[in-house]
Amino acid sequence: MSILIKVLHICISKSRLLHSRGIAMTSPNLDKVLDDLEKNPYFEKYSARIAALQKTSPDEFLQRLEKHQSAREKQKKTIFSSVDTSQFSSVLNPKNTLKDAMPVEDKKLDDIFKTELVKDKSAVEIKCIWEEYHKNKEVISAIIPQDQYTIIYNNMKEFPIFLFPLPRSQGYEFIMCQTYGHTVHFTPLLAYQVHKENAPECLTIIHYNELREKGIVLMRGEYDKNVLNGKEAQCLANQFQMYYNGKDDKKVHIMQKFVKNPHKFKHMDLISELENITLV
Repeated sequence: MSILIKVLHICISKSRLLHSRGIAMTSPNLDKVLDDLEKNPYFEKYSARIAALQKTSPDEFLQRLEKHQSAREKQKKTIFSSVDTSQFSSVLNPKNTLKDAMPVEDKKLDDIFKTELVKDKSAVEIKCIWEEYHKNKEVISAIIPQDQYTIIYNNMKEFPIFLFPLPRSQGYEFIMCQTYGHTVHFTPLLAYQVHKENAPECLTIIHYNELREKGIVLMRGEYDKNVLNGKEAQCLANQFQMYYNGKDDKKVHIMQKFVKNPHKFKHMDLISELENITLV
């Protein structure tokens, strides 16, 4: 399906969308779809192409929108009916964690990066060096502002265990994460249920704060290529940051329910949140 259907709205009003050339939207849920798509963080990037499609082929535009809604509802029914909520019980038990298998100390930046060579560099220069350093490596990386990481780190301590849905060809696979110090360990939920604290990690994200006086924290994530590809690892990293950066009250509330009121936690909320931010 065209990416245009995934990101909607900028210079097009709803009334024009609904009534252009006398076309009425047939599905009662499409108005809600419009509202949901308007919130998509990517809509501005594609607004020009969206406007062009709506102007030149409004019939095709609305047909694609209806097709997108139909496919999404069908996917939800399939996924939700196949997820057994009881699978989360072992994770929600604070006694059952990966703690005993995790290293206590965080890895040091000097283990992979010569910090003495950048001590006189600016944050902007270090960002360029860090990006170039990882350019051809099979890892994920990022630069996080220190003030933002402070919030992330505090949430890591408050919510040390959480789950993220990962899109797969047959639905979603749930990936468990657990934080220790400045490190985040990810493992497939199924692997954890089978192996408990001995479950192998599929992704390890380390936040290096040795350069915090420059106002930045360096992030690096190494993933098991037998379990994840680069895009999937980045998807998990993006979800982690969006939940733990504290900017979205709804996501924080979901984490609070997961950790503090597990009986109120609904796995479908995680999937719904992911569908609102990704291009599927």
